[in-house]
Amino acid sequence: MIQSLSDPQHQAATDSLFKALSDGTRRALLETLVREGEQNVQALTEGSGVSQPMVSRHMAKLKRAGLVTARRSGRETWYAARVKGLGPVIQWMAVHGALWSQRFTALEGLG
Repeated sequence: MIQSLSDPQHQAATDSLFKALSDGTRRALLETLVREGEQNVQALTEGSGVSQPMVSRHMAKLKRAGLVTARRSGRETWYAARVKGLGPVIQWMAVHGALWSQRFTALEGLG
């Protein structure tokens, strides 16, 4: 069952996702995981241009937003993208995209 977009829990989850995706470094880290698969923090740090502590903080925010999963292996943490985590954002975009499409169609009808 799809939650209502006005449901407070759904809104909180969507807000968390948008906040997590609002940072370019986090988007780049997530894109790396989607493109290259599971990576450890060291590999993500080498490719990101930011420090290891910053990568870890960014990954924690992505994890809290449900966009990545983390697993420990010895002293390393490995992250993988969780594509289903984008569901609320995709649903929000679909609803609002349809509303804007209706508005543009109405404006075209005025001309």
